[in-house]
Amino acid sequence: MKQLKLLATVFFAFSIAACGTAPTATVEATPIPTVIADDTIIAEGRVEPIHYAEITFNTNGAVSKVLVKEGQSVKKGDLLISLGDESDTNYAAAQVELASAQQAWDTLINSRGTDFAQAVIDLKDAQEARERAYQYLVYLQNDKRIPQTESRRVLTNTPFGYNYEIKTKSFTGPAPQDWIVEAKNDLALKEALLEKAQLAYDRLKDGPDADQLPLLEARLMAAKAGVAAFSITAPFDGIVADLNAKTGESITAGEVAVTIADTSSWMVLTTDLTEIDVVNITEGQPVTVKLDALPGVELKGKVLSIGQNYTVNQGDVVYEVTILLTDKDAAMRWGMTAVVTFE
Repeated sequence: MKQLKLLATVFFAFSIAACGTAPTATVEATPIPTVIADDTIIAEGRVEPIHYAEITFNTNGAVSKVLVKEGQSVKKGDLLISLGDESDTNYAAAQVELASAQQAWDTLINSRGTDFAQAVIDLKDAQEARERAYQYLVYLQNDKRIPQTESRRVLTNTPFGYNYEIKTKSFTGPAPQDWIVEAKNDLALKEALLEKAQLAYDRLKDGPDADQLPLLEARLMAAKAGVAAFSITAPFDGIVADLNAKTGESITAGEVAVTIADTSSWMVLTTDLTEIDVVNITEGQPVTVKLDALPGVELKGKVLSIGQNYTVNQGDVVYEVTILLTDKDAAMRWGMTAVVTFE
């Protein structure tokens, strides 16, 4: 009986111990890594040549000559396409009028002597020089994106010691005040030369045919324009990007006959840069450009201009930003899709 009580007591003691609190294990906390937000701005765009021109005829007619083909390089002033031939009555009439107007002009000028002929030439040259000087001053005073360069000397540490290097930066902005002052002085000089040429012309013009001169000059200019309407010449050096004229086919006034592109440099125009991102873009900012069609090519460039007007793209307000590429690749083509990363 005593042994039974002893066993019961031991069992009860172990039961109480088993119901006690178990010791708590120590767990070390794992640190959470810091996440840095990526604020890189990326936009899509399209590749365009630095300059291009869609050229049309000012008159209807049949194409008589096509002297170029797509992809061909051309120089400024090269004849590209001609309308009409001797069987075309409109073309023939324009040629006859030009010959007649030129003969009438030459007859009048020759009848005045060489001094008057030179006075006429000098006056015309002076008028054109004054107009160019005036337009240049207006350009400097009003355009806020005038291309400029800035050079400065920078002291650089080289393996051979400290040397000065010339660093040049290109940018656009309002014209410097000294440029405007110089342009005003040049305009004043051109106006003085024009006045001098006008006095010489007035002194020699008096005569029985004085009233005929401006009339014949206007007639000659109109005749030259009439003949020029039957041909297209290259406005600048470039390549034939698109050709819509074929020999023997008709073409109407205002229809694009040929597109000339200057591919010596390229631009990228963005298509989806939103209002949230555009405020963080500045002119001159460096960029990296990759082309979908050339995955292994990476090009450098800089922001040339930021559009002031907006468009709506899939519900987003977007602004066009123009990128001037400082690199290029021989395989680049007009219209290629580009991805622009703003550095």
